[in-house]
Amino acid sequence: MKLSCKIIVLFGLLCSSIQLSWSRERELRDEVAFLTDKQNKGRAFGSAELQSVSFYLYRQFKNAGLRTTVQSFASGGKVGHNIIGVTPGWFKEYIVVGAYYDGVGEINGEVYPSADANASGVALMMSLSRSLPQYSNGSVGVIFLAMDGHSSSLSGAKHFVEQYKSIYNIKMMVNLDTIGSSLEPVNKRYPNYIIALGASSHRFALDRANRETRLDINYDYYGSSNFTNLFYRNISDQKWFLQAGIPAVMFTSGITQHTNKSSDTIDNLDFPMLAKRLLLIETWLRYQL
Repeated sequence: MKLSCKIIVLFGLLCSSIQLSWSRERELRDEVAFLTDKQNKGRAFGSAELQSVSFYLYRQFKNAGLRTTVQSFASGGKVGHNIIGVTPGWFKEYIVVGAYYDGVGEINGEVYPSADANASGVALMMSLSRSLPQYSNGSVGVIFLAMDGHSSSLSGAKHFVEQYKSIYNIKMMVNLDTIGSSLEPVNKRYPNYIIALGASSHRFALDRANRETRLDINYDYYGSSNFTNLFYRNISDQKWFLQAGIPAVMFTSGITQHTNKSSDTIDNLDFPMLAKRLLLIETWLRYQL
């Protein structure tokens, strides 16, 4: 009888875990579907469509109970908008969790959906904005940063650092950039993977957080020191945080044959994998709070 009860309990826990995974996959898919909808025309920097997306992100942060503000800035003759959501209360330190939300846009009448780059990162960040704040009970809070201007010299990240570095004591920046694909695993024998640049000092905590997801965590970019340095220090948004002396970790699944092309659609994303990456990052971040 006792064994039967244990089996029933374990079965119930398994079902609960599966339901949660499916729920998060649907949540991520719905978010990416909205961001890549044709009405948004690829979310070009400075476009009316991108401004509409910024209003949506603002409302989502508000609905999550975050202190929400908009930081507007000029770049290349256009106006961009960073959407900022901060966990309520005041903390000694803050972790910035960011993802850029502008895309390629529309070229010669053809829409570039920019699903992996970077609707996938935005969807993951939005999910974290709903789950992480409840764990900020200590001395570390979270700033969720939807960055504009990635396609304009990473200008959104630059303006955020210039204005807010002196306001918040930023412990670390976590950048979610092009993280929804499983088409280019680092090692073909381990298709469940993630790349974590700048995370070498967090190996122990990431290994601990990885016990359930069991992803192949890679701490360089496909074994190349040159490309690791390029992606980590120059062509993604954590660049400006690093230059300001703020430690940063960049999570990505790497560029693919679809990156920055019209074929970067929702159909080429791996949502079960994205949900696993979400769980790993969420669990690891909880250890930091």
